[in-house]
Amino acid sequence: MDLGKNYLEELKKRYIRSRISKRYQAMGLELARILNDRKHKSLYIKLMKEGNPARLMWLAADIADRKNITNMGAYFMKLLPKGTILPVRRKKKRQGRLRLRRKKK
Repeated sequence: MDLGKNYLEELKKRYIRSRISKRYQAMGLELARILNDRKHKSLYIKLMKEGNPARLMWLAADIADRKNITNMGAYFMKLLPKGTILPVRRKKKRQGRLRLRRKKK
């Protein structure tokens, strides 16, 4: 019984301990905290990694200052300008198979 309790306590400690190793991870978590949206923290980490961190933080701070917004995360995503903060990813063209046509008789 005691072994199971210690194990659960150890899991709780591991969960609390931070595993941040890059700067954009810390900034993404800070962005999630500012917007009060910890549920989507991985999205904010990705935005920080691929986008312009200074501009994202400025936009989040501007939204956080507004008092009448209930869902700051959704409002933040709606205000993201298309292509200005995040780079546009283009799909790679797949090389098609060569198909030989048979002549009809």
